[in-house]
Amino acid sequence: MIPFLDLHKINARFEDDYTSKFKSFLNSGHYILGNEVKAFESNFSQFCKTKYCIGVANGLDALTLIFKAYLNLGKLQPNDEILVPANTYIASILSVINSGLKPVFVEPDQASFNISPSEIEKHINPKIKGILAVHLYGQLADMKAINSIAKKHKLLVVEDAAQAHGAQLMSNGKKAGNLSDAAGFSFYPSKNLGALGDAGAVTTNDPELADKIRLLRNYGSSKKYINETQGVNSRLDELQAVFLNIKLKYLDSDNTKRREIAKRYLNEIQNDKILRPDYNNTNNHVFHVFVVRVKDRFDFISYLEQKQIGYLIHYPIPPHKQKALSAYKMLSLPVTESIHETVVSIPISPVMTKEEVQTVINALNHY
Repeated sequence: MIPFLDLHKINARFEDDYTSKFKSFLNSGHYILGNEVKAFESNFSQFCKTKYCIGVANGLDALTLIFKAYLNLGKLQPNDEILVPANTYIASILSVINSGLKPVFVEPDQASFNISPSEIEKHINPKIKGILAVHLYGQLADMKAINSIAKKHKLLVVEDAAQAHGAQLMSNGKKAGNLSDAAGFSFYPSKNLGALGDAGAVTTNDPELADKIRLLRNYGSSKKYINETQGVNSRLDELQAVFLNIKLKYLDSDNTKRREIAKRYLNEIQNDKILRPDYNNTNNHVFHVFVVRVKDRFDFISYLEQKQIGYLIHYPIPPHKQKALSAYKMLSLPVTESIHETVVSIPISPVMTKEEVQTVINALNHY
């Protein structure tokens, strides 16, 4: 059996470091917003080359706090409209709705599956105040075009970088998290940089926004029992920061291994029944997942099960067709719906062996 993702094997590499650092953490007696969180915020901001990083509880909170901070600062108003990718995980959409803003669904580019700049242009109107760009599957959205549109129409740009830790824009060397006004990251265990539980962060170069998010994540308080605004409890856990500080050192090398596997899949999977993803052979993609498309998904996944090859579907139901978002069920989004009906994610991770990769390639070529 080749698992879709072997999280135990990924984390077993760091077991000695985890154990050693846990003892230090335990002995410190400081378990909330301590030195490990401060260290991770510093380390991750340096990694992304942003001025600020604010650790929060999870990726959804990271995005929600960005929007709430902009509302708090008066840069957005309740019920302002935000352009969002129709093709994404529901958390992207929920961050907008939970902030009291209105999502406007935009179809993706057919090659990258990311939000389409030409479709963005079609939706511009005076009610639109921002763009949420999701780097889906680990591939950067077309940020040059998106930022150009935003500048022209004076819109905020927020990155959902939950799947794109370390993805790099080759034209200027900037990384995900530093390609917009602010970015939200998730460190859910399966991410390229994954904690051992829920965790997230916001990156930005805006000092006013950073200060506001620090307040909002901690009950609206910068000093104990003094509350300046109505906030929430969404702090990066000190213990998760311990694990993230250890793993961050290996993120670039892990991403390199993912790209090496992806290149093998792209070059060696030769089957007309399987459509491989679009990739320009640069570091703009970190292959959080490797997604193929097939016409008969049920038949394909049945075949994978027979061959004992793990898989997942990212994602089987588009957000506007979810019961939770029934207010949007009448939208016509044929490109998004087609993608969600045909995608399958196959195994890819930095701990896969060459033999496992070859087994996957052989199986797909014989499908």
